[in-house]
Amino acid sequence: MTDLTALLLLVVFATLVATGARHWRIPAPSLLVVGGVLIGLLPWIPDVQVTPEVISVAVLPPLLYASAEEIPWRELRVVWRPVTVLAFGLVLATAAAVGAVASAVTPLSTTMAFVLGAVLASTDPVAVTALGRKIALPPRIQVLVQSESLFNDATSLVLFKVAVGTAIAAHAVSLPAAGGQFLALGGGGALVGGGVAGVVALIRRRTEDPVLETVIALVTPYAAYILAEDLHTSGVTAVVVAGIVLGSTGHKLTNATIRLQVHAVYGTVVFLLESVIFALIGLELPSLVRQLTADEQGWPLGVLTVAATVITVRLLGVLPLSVIMQRRRGNGAVTWRIPAVVSWAGTRGVMPLAAALSIPLAADDGSPLPHRPLILVLTTGVVVFTLVLQGFTLAPVVRWSKIALEPEHTAREEARARAGLARAGLDCLDELEAVEAAPATVISQLRRGLLARLDQADADQDDDTAPASSVSATDYRELRRTVIAAETAKLQRLYVDNHISDLTRRRLQRGLDLEEAGLGEE
Repeated sequence: MTDLTALLLLVVFATLVATGARHWRIPAPSLLVVGGVLIGLLPWIPDVQVTPEVISVAVLPPLLYASAEEIPWRELRVVWRPVTVLAFGLVLATAAAVGAVASAVTPLSTTMAFVLGAVLASTDPVAVTALGRKIALPPRIQVLVQSESLFNDATSLVLFKVAVGTAIAAHAVSLPAAGGQFLALGGGGALVGGGVAGVVALIRRRTEDPVLETVIALVTPYAAYILAEDLHTSGVTAVVVAGIVLGSTGHKLTNATIRLQVHAVYGTVVFLLESVIFALIGLELPSLVRQLTADEQGWPLGVLTVAATVITVRLLGVLPLSVIMQRRRGNGAVTWRIPAVVSWAGTRGVMPLAAALSIPLAADDGSPLPHRPLILVLTTGVVVFTLVLQGFTLAPVVRWSKIALEPEHTAREEARARAGLARAGLDCLDELEAVEAAPATVISQLRRGLLARLDQADADQDDDTAPASSVSATDYRELRRTVIAAETAKLQRLYVDNHISDLTRRRLQRGLDLEEAGLGEE
């Protein structure tokens, strides 16, 4: 079997499993890693070897970018304090705890155990986003979990570089040097990401070519990542910053047709990459286990102990922070529900695997780095364990906590927003009618459709808005686009004034885009 054939079969397998997960409403990452492990255990399956470049350069940038684009800037400003605490304090505490436990229960030396702790210190944005898409968490909780998983990577990368430097050079790294590394990685990456986002925004404002816009959207995360890495800063941070900036302003840069096309293409790319990478994580574990030496065969105990440490430290770190925040806001009785969900959402995934794969093969003196395969096995094992345990049980935990938004809540919010958009459209028609800026028959046609939407704001009214044969199609399209522009402006005001969530804004904007694209060309 050639590598190309194996890759094609992997894509087909991952796509089928991910599609089945959607159909059965099972978290796709969890099912994919289970399927990968089962396939990898078959005796005729060849050993899988993944290079760090495949994950860090080819896979991570678009997945990180897609996760960052989903974070609304409004909610991010609200949760920046707890995100900062978790991204610094919890990462450091997790790295120290995992290092101590690993050095006690595995053959790893103290320095190599700290390397493992740095690798597993941060939650994974790709896994967290993929698991959270089907769970109706309150917007602030969803943004908190996603933002933490995106921004704690800079801290863990600094720890990882310090730990690896200590392991291969056999000398400690000073605290000022570590601080300088963090500023260079995190701050430099943020500057690069902001700069790339600014350049991309300028280009997108000056083009209306759907193909070019799609290419730009696909190239942007790679450009941010590679440029940042070439400048010796954090490519992950650069991609995250670029994604957040462009995700908050992207709807203002292009028209409806382009937004729909870019969304469809990018959604397909993200679906394929997520499916393949999570299947690959499970598929790689059996082949890594076969590379272990005799003194490393106790790895299952190491995986269970380290995974338990990761989960326990997260719970012990999130709970007091949540208590402090709830008391500061004066919410009355302190609840355990929010910290329970936030703690259980801290899965590990693609990022730790990419870091573990990038560990050098040898020390500075040329000697092989001890127990590197064991670190890969422990990392992959913990990733699989958390994706399976927390992935399959996250939805029940959310339901048990009773903090998830009920479908009726979302429906009522959308209905109120649709009614507001219909009123904005009617006001626009009144203004156009007052100055006789459009034919009266076209205005009457659109007014009937908008009044029907106002009466049933949560139902589609496509039949009511179709242009009648006695009305000029050109006049109808032109006036309908004007009304859609008024509705879009109203939608943005509703969001800015905190009347609707970002999820509702995106859904309604997509509906307006679909309607505008359905009007056809000028």
